Amino acid sequence: MSDMQETEALADGVKRKPAGGTPDHKPPIAEIGLGTSVQYVKGVGPKRFKLLERCGILTLEDLLYYSPLRYEDRCDVTPICRLNVDENAVVRGTIIATQWKGPRYGSKSRIEAFVRDETEQITAVWFNASEHLYKRLIRGHRIILYGKVGCYRWLQMVNPTFTTAETDEGLDKFRAIVPIYPLTEGLRQGELCRIIIPAAQTYANLVEEVVPASVRQANNLLPVQEALKTVHAPPTIEAGDTARRRLIYDEFFVFQTAMAVRKRITGLASGISFRIGPNVDKRIRARFPFTPTAAQERAVREIADDMRSDHPMSRLLQGDVGCGKTLVAAYAMLAALAERAKGRQVAVMAPTEILAEQHFLFLRRLLESAQVRLMLLTGSQSASERKQNLDAILNGDVDLIVGTHALIQEDVEFKNLGLIVIDEQHRFGVAQRHNLGRKGPAPDVLLLTATPIPRTLALTLYGEVDVSIIDEMPPGRAPVRTLLFDSSEEDRAWEAIRQQVAQGHQAFVVYPVIDESDKLDIKGATSEAERLQSGPLASARVCLLHGRMKQEQKDAVMEQFRKRNYDVMVATTVIEVGIDVPNATVMVINHAERLGLAQLHQLRGRVGRAQFPSYCILLAESAGPDAAARLRTLTKTNDGFKIAEEDLRLRGPGEFLGTRQSGLPEFLIGNIVDDREIMETARRDAFALVASDPRLALPEHSVLRRRVLDRYGKRLDIVSIA
Repeated sequence: MSDMQETEALADGVKRKPAGGTPDHKPPIAEIGLGTSVQYVKGVGPKRFKLLERCGILTLEDLLYYSPLRYEDRCDVTPICRLNVDENAVVRGTIIATQWKGPRYGSKSRIEAFVRDETEQITAVWFNASEHLYKRLIRGHRIILYGKVGCYRWLQMVNPTFTTAETDEGLDKFRAIVPIYPLTEGLRQGELCRIIIPAAQTYANLVEEVVPASVRQANNLLPVQEALKTVHAPPTIEAGDTARRRLIYDEFFVFQTAMAVRKRITGLASGISFRIGPNVDKRIRARFPFTPTAAQERAVREIADDMRSDHPMSRLLQGDVGCGKTLVAAYAMLAALAERAKGRQVAVMAPTEILAEQHFLFLRRLLESAQVRLMLLTGSQSASERKQNLDAILNGDVDLIVGTHALIQEDVEFKNLGLIVIDEQHRFGVAQRHNLGRKGPAPDVLLLTATPIPRTLALTLYGEVDVSIIDEMPPGRAPVRTLLFDSSEEDRAWEAIRQQVAQGHQAFVVYPVIDESDKLDIKGATSEAERLQSGPLASARVCLLHGRMKQEQKDAVMEQFRKRNYDVMVATTVIEVGIDVPNATVMVINHAERLGLAQLHQLRGRVGRAQFPSYCILLAESAGPDAAARLRTLTKTNDGFKIAEEDLRLRGPGEFLGTRQSGLPEFLIGNIVDDREIMETARRDAFALVASDPRLALPEHSVLRRRVLDRYGKRLDIVSIA
């Protein structure tokens, strides 16, 4: 049975017995609630339940909110003579001949049906066809087709959706606005339509309005029950899109309300009022290795104003690679430690040991001869060393602690934590950031990112956080020139490295993986380091760095590279952040097509950190037109914000931040890239509502309050409004 036949059967009210094995007793409609298992919905048996489960549909509510990706308009029939190639169309005609080509089974089998209307003829082609399909194509019967029009010697449609009948009247039910849902293997569109559409008509009235009436009226929003019915069975595509926007708004509005509550709670909390006067400011600046840029000065002022306040600071510092965020963060650290009599402590958390150690070394150089006690705390330290460090932190014998995830372990206790600095903060989840924040009474929090986060994503992840942006680079740095080579041109890349090494400079060569993979057809850093040392780069001194090396090995290699005892470092993307070697002037990135634009930009930031002309060479392995166009973005701009916007648009937020990044809210329908305008509208409305009713205590906000607490209460630590 085709998908369309199933949909027709549904429209005709044909009752089929669900797949066997469903519960003998399905509860009456009156007893079904939104939390009821989807297995009790009509048409869902054990087999389909497992398929729905793979789609994330466990309850009736999940089913109702399982929104179509798009709609197919199968209403308007187009005469064959007016068809346009590469466009979807509906064609109605008569089958004048059929033929089966190739073997009866397998991918090489092919059925062709020649269809004619009053104007012209078209061929419908089905590959990997079945005997059942062939028997349905009866010469002289009427047929209606839907699919993309192509041209191979003559007009054709490949694998179109269709239905047949002896008369035109039997084809009319095919013409409709058809929802297209995301599927899993084994689940067909027709089956899903047959389950969702009647369920929406029957159970949508169970859903309560979460958006207050005044907000709905101001935005001209459909009632949610009507939206749920319409999104699954719209009379027009426009009506379906309008209903979908209403449901997206709901998701974003609940999230932004939670963010607004979180921001208010943070703003009302009593925090530390740091005394940052002219003398403190002067002492800090005396340690700066260079004069801050105007953008750095602006960020310093914003952070200092926050720290002087008696409410906890919660600020995100954004800036491109090499713009000097660490120096601004160092100002905040020194300001927090300025009142030694208070005995306050500062914690700096980084996502990798390499980056944590880089911060530790930078701060140690910056604070040389200062009376600040530093410590590096990582997971690779021995048990005895860790215990000694934990005792020192608890007793207040250390002022500034730099570490990795080790800082948020339960056994880490601070005596008087005053400031938290989290670098590359998007690599930590919401819960991880909050766990560190709970280790002090109400510490100030400064988040750093060298991956510029587009505005919409920042509003999503950090809606309760104030934002400072460093949009200016320190003087004296020439922009890195980026070149895109096909992998067949790799000899040009090695020649560029040889030239730079001959001038006394150093180079990075990056591979996506440690070991070569035959399955992925991808080169690995380990074997390539050996090949380069004995071949194209035999005249250079080559070292290797990757994530499986022990920390002591990594430290030793990095130190030797900094001291110029090696000319070329072959590495994985472990060097993406935290590596500062001003003498490095060229980077070659292999299999560049496998990495995201933001990650490539981060890697590129490891060169061009001094006044020397610098180069980044992207080696792409048979990059197709789309991949090549994406990579060419890097050859045109060094602006990290533009690159991040493009990367987010192309890959979506999940891949942009890293697979299943735990800080990213999961929206069932909304997409924070495509639906950014809805997000910003929802944010405006939510923050205005919380300003007027901070605890969501008014009766008309009771449903919203319950939804906010259910979904985000613990994650965002806002249960205090309960």
